[in-house]
Amino acid sequence: MATTITKPETLFGKRVRRQEDPRLITGTALYLDDLKMPGMHHACVVRSPHAAAKIRGIDTSAARALPGVAAIFTGADVTGLGAVPCAASIPGLRVPHHHLLAQDRVYYVGHPVAVVVGTDRYIARDAAELVEVDYEPTAAVADPEKALAAGAPAVHPEWPDNVAFNFHQEGGDTEEAFRQADVVVRQRITSQRLIPTSIETRGVIAEWRAGERSLTLHSSTQIPHLLRTLVAGILGMPENLLRVITPEVGGGFGSKLNVYAEEALMAYIAMKINKPVKWVESRRENFQATIHGRGHVDYFELAALRDGTILGLKLKLIQDLGAYHQLLTPVIPTLSVLMMPGLYRFKNVNADVVGVFTNCVPTDAYRGAGRPEATHGIERMVDMLAQELKMDPAEIRLKNFVHADEFPYGTATGLTYDSGDYAKPLHKAMAEAGYEQLRREQAAARAEGRLVGIGLSTYGEICALGPSIALPAGGWESATVKVEPSGKVTVLTGASPHGQGEETTFAQIVADELGVPMDDVLVVHGDTAVVQYGIGTFGSRGTAVGGSALYYALQDLKAKMKKFGAMMLGTEQVNFSGGYCVDEATGKSVTFAEMAVAAYHAKKLPANTEPGLVATHFWEPPNFTFPFGAHLVVTEVDRETGAIEIKRYVCVDDIGRIINPLIVDGQVHGGVAQGLGQALWEQAVYDESGQLVSGELTDYALPRASRMPWIESSHTETPSPVNPLGVKGVGEAGTIGCSPAVVNSVVDALSPLGVRHIDMPLTPEKIWKLIEGARA
Repeated sequence: MATTITKPETLFGKRVRRQEDPRLITGTALYLDDLKMPGMHHACVVRSPHAAAKIRGIDTSAARALPGVAAIFTGADVTGLGAVPCAASIPGLRVPHHHLLAQDRVYYVGHPVAVVVGTDRYIARDAAELVEVDYEPTAAVADPEKALAAGAPAVHPEWPDNVAFNFHQEGGDTEEAFRQADVVVRQRITSQRLIPTSIETRGVIAEWRAGERSLTLHSSTQIPHLLRTLVAGILGMPENLLRVITPEVGGGFGSKLNVYAEEALMAYIAMKINKPVKWVESRRENFQATIHGRGHVDYFELAALRDGTILGLKLKLIQDLGAYHQLLTPVIPTLSVLMMPGLYRFKNVNADVVGVFTNCVPTDAYRGAGRPEATHGIERMVDMLAQELKMDPAEIRLKNFVHADEFPYGTATGLTYDSGDYAKPLHKAMAEAGYEQLRREQAAARAEGRLVGIGLSTYGEICALGPSIALPAGGWESATVKVEPSGKVTVLTGASPHGQGEETTFAQIVADELGVPMDDVLVVHGDTAVVQYGIGTFGSRGTAVGGSALYYALQDLKAKMKKFGAMMLGTEQVNFSGGYCVDEATGKSVTFAEMAVAAYHAKKLPANTEPGLVATHFWEPPNFTFPFGAHLVVTEVDRETGAIEIKRYVCVDDIGRIINPLIVDGQVHGGVAQGLGQALWEQAVYDESGQLVSGELTDYALPRASRMPWIESSHTETPSPVNPLGVKGVGEAGTIGCSPAVVNSVVDALSPLGVRHIDMPLTPEKIWKLIEGARA
């Protein structure tokens, strides 16, 4: 007799609450500093107070005499270990050998000089203050343009200047484009240093088991498997004897997409003292010694015809690298170059990048990683071109967009944009904001003497990193799906989500494909002894690449389940749907749970089929994905104080197909918050001697809830042909689209005063000075 099958509701596209949230909001989740182990010791790092100095000697005698101090390590103890790794490969790249602890000199404030280990963290900290380091300060340079000047102090004396690399990229015929141009706009644009400031600072616990010769490293990281490989290399130990476990991660934003000296140091110390060792950085350490983001000085030239047609772009990009290279430091500005054409059709580009050493902490990936800098630059230049030609900023963008029928679209920088309809989100944003009415209201406000601005930003980004040929450590991702004998499902993902919501979205994918309840799906990640090798979470790749690996693993698993269902039904003509295997001729069926039992009891097996229901898939993407969107911001500037009020914030993002709109909204809102931080408040400030002036939260202004505008967020959907899910990525979209929209709006507000450009952050003081200058 045929069974009536009720197909479960499709979850793809539904606003499902995050599975992760109950443990996070009730305080029952475990972060690194929550972990305690018997006999655990604590480490404190002694750091340089100088940006550049020779080390003449280190006296640890007073610190060693303090009761409770177990060990002290200096640079002499780690000379036999490997260096902090840099994965970048650029012709002619200068790579300084960055030891885990400073040797004969230091080259930035916060440079690790020694490590003190005590029976508790307070003893370790007290003892660290007793370590006496004899420094001979030397000249430092903290500004990248000054570091390029003749006679500047050499950050690394082994080289004659501070140029770490030169990188050139061009496409088309830029010189001819500029010869044909009716107008050329030029501007120096900076993208200031930012401090990622995740709510949880970095931390490590290392545990050595001497009997097994094995090491377990707990680390707040975005890349557990890569961390295992690289730390094993630094220590010179077999990789399969090192286990990395990532507990809950309280924010990363790219700053934990790295291998830091402290991770290898704690592993080494645990092996030396045969005790578990914990290190958690203070907020001051986090500001001084965890990577910073951005750090651009860009010189743009944009050529166009008088009707607004953009012909070509020239760029000189000066990247402040800091004192040495972290994992991807030199790569980040090359991502800016790749995306310099933005959403526009012009085919002539010429870019020169110079990477510069300074006596500052290194820069590396921070939410957007090169793409916010590129978008900010091109979107500011397009607005300046519109101002020069007296065209509406929306009109000039619509005129120059890549057309919807031109995809896949090859750019002048060698990329192939996957899919898009760039005009659609801009039209939608303008409609939702009431753009024409806003312009009329702006005219009326200006007649009253008020400073009201309307700013647009249309962005594109490179996501789903990516094809392995383009990444130093591989761009694939992995997934394993296991159906347990009870019919419950376990997913092991090589991605390492830490706020992106994959425990929920992956469960939605599984529930749809297998026809099981979401609550029956467990998503496991972040333990290299449990999960097959994976690349990690960064570059908006978790779902686009990791989710695609999961999708293909599910197809393999369903194919095997169909074999068991066919055997149980006695026919080859079956289909798998809604958690049932159904005989197409009779309508008879077997349930998901019955197939699971049959697969594990294995009393009878289909031909050439093993027992069990497990499938693993490693998926290599053929291309990146390219989300896009439009942000519109209305601001009003107070003439007397320079304060900026955001009156409207409208964003329309196209991130491909949307699995969970609730999670997408959260990602967009978080991204916009960080974009607003750069646009209005945040800046890492070093003085002339290389001291970090903004070294605490009292001196580094972050966006607060009370300052956040209401974000009117919506979407268009253009599926990506790159992956089977049609998704593109959303984690960085809000950050990339935000800052140029805000700056364009404020510049528009001040344009009646003759203001043409303002560099970020747009602090009230800076704006007030511009207003006062115009009055004078």
